[in-house]
Amino acid sequence: MKAFVVDRYGKSDAVRAAEMPVPAIGDDDVLVHIAAAGVNPVDFKTRDGKMKLVLPHRMPFIFGNEVAGVVTQVGGRVRGFKPGDEVYSRLPKDRIGAFAEYVAIREDAVAQKPTTLTMEEAASIPLVGLTSWQALVERANLTTGQKVLIHAGSGGVGTFAIQLAKHLDATVATTASAANFDLVRGLGADVVIDYRTEDFETIVREYDVVFDTQGGKTLEKSIRVLRAGGMVIGIAGPPDPAFASEIGANPVVALAMRFLSYRVRSMARRARVRYSFLFMEPSGEQLREIASLIDSGIIRPVVDRVYPFESTKDALAYVESGRAKGKVVIKVG
Repeated sequence: MKAFVVDRYGKSDAVRAAEMPVPAIGDDDVLVHIAAAGVNPVDFKTRDGKMKLVLPHRMPFIFGNEVAGVVTQVGGRVRGFKPGDEVYSRLPKDRIGAFAEYVAIREDAVAQKPTTLTMEEAASIPLVGLTSWQALVERANLTTGQKVLIHAGSGGVGTFAIQLAKHLDATVATTASAANFDLVRGLGADVVIDYRTEDFETIVREYDVVFDTQGGKTLEKSIRVLRAGGMVIGIAGPPDPAFASEIGANPVVALAMRFLSYRVRSMARRARVRYSFLFMEPSGEQLREIASLIDSGIIRPVVDRVYPFESTKDALAYVESGRAKGKVVIKVG
């Protein structure tokens, strides 16, 4: 099968097109003929080796994290799927490989794709959908009347998270460039802040939740807009001791994570708020919940561009540029 592989950690020259064997499936797997694959910042971070401390891979490896496609084969213990089913998935972290014609996926990470979406639209959903769900529903337990600040509202995660937060009946503030104000307002944002000309710290106060996709100074400033007892959930780091425990990190890695997150955890403690690092987990069950929201018209995909498979490196470059509005997708088959 055709695939894009990483031979060594580095920039775009570390990625090449290759012929690779169709993956074998285990008893609990489904084999999916990939129709489309979503592109995300985690993909170029994986390519560059920025994830190797947490997710090491043996070279060469196929990368890419989310797919939509058609089941062609099922393992002996699989009961929920059959050949011909149209599915979507965020691939398990130890078995990535979306930038290819086929992928083997554990059954529990797969769901029937939303019936109202094309394959390209469906491929744009799993990673951002699960990240938003696990941040706002599971981690924050966002409820009616609460206030949430979602950074980078026009990005892939932001466009989904705004819609989910509105469905949960929260008041939603977001940061975006002025050019994207209409987009984020159309998704449901109540308060829109121009990150280029305005300081969100002077505009929002006493918020219950901040969903931070940026890290760094943005994360530190986010702590100061929360009410006492509030929570900032970060997906751009730094990883915290709870995450180290969650992944069973060895003592050296766990100590490194404790050190890297010490400053932000200390700031949060002094402000009487909580900091929680989120590294999303695949879940077919949650994808079924998300598909229901989409097919009910509550949430819609936001796709900026669709690239042909042979232009996978161009798609990665566009996402890395930071200019994408919503998601970028590769049409594979």
